[in-house]
Amino acid sequence: MSDLVDHLAILAMTYGAKILSALIIFLLGKWLARKLSQLLQGAMEKRDLDPALRHFSSSLVYYGLLALVVISALGQLGIQTTSLAAVIAAAGLAIGLAMQGSLSNFAAGFLLLVFRPFRIGDYVELAGTAGTVEKILIFTTELTSLDNKKVIVPNSAVTAGTIVNYSANPTRRLDLVIGISYDDDIDRARDAIRAVLDADDRVLADPAPFVAVSALGDSSVNFVVRPWAKSADYWALYCALTENIKKRFDAEGITIPYPQRDVHLRQAGAAGSAA
Repeated sequence: MSDLVDHLAILAMTYGAKILSALIIFLLGKWLARKLSQLLQGAMEKRDLDPALRHFSSSLVYYGLLALVVISALGQLGIQTTSLAAVIAAAGLAIGLAMQGSLSNFAAGFLLLVFRPFRIGDYVELAGTAGTVEKILIFTTELTSLDNKKVIVPNSAVTAGTIVNYSANPTRRLDLVIGISYDDDIDRARDAIRAVLDADDRVLADPAPFVAVSALGDSSVNFVVRPWAKSADYWALYCALTENIKKRFDAEGITIPYPQRDVHLRQAGAAGSAA
């Protein structure tokens, strides 16, 4: 009996300190991992980053640090952690290769949420698709097209291509091309166009609208009409100006010609008899 007690005492003295130190390492490490993840989440909240990104990033940091803490605690107990770390690394590599596309989408989503080239509600063109941004998620970006279709674009495709944000700036320039007949008076047509622009309050005075002859086409003299407007008024104003210029031309007797081609006919018989 005394031998058993002595053996247990020796085991307690031998492993008690290791177990205690391993427990202290685990508890302190877990507390530190939680604090660091909370600090990261607080910093991301100050930058007004997406809640999904804040939660995912803080969780990733917490569990990554916790894994290191567990390995350190096991090492303190005398367990060989080299092989364990190798197994974890190999598993991580295999998972990374299997999820290569998803990881690239995640990395792209992280960049989109950090740098914010567009926001919810912006009208954008991404990967050849145009629409209003509805959601910016970790792996995908969701758009609603003008005809109310839901379009889901992988984030890697978004960052790999050109991003056009039509809502980023408060104002936009309209570009219209208006043609008149060669028989019409250019100055009169210019005055008619300017009168239509002046009558619409949505046309901004600064920058001033630009109206000028741009080309002598095959069947028309072409004007470029370039007024500025608020981005929110762009399409409504574009359609309104196109309609009102046509109505003003009709009232002024100015014609917008159809494409024309002159065809000359010759009678072969008449030419032969004349010879």
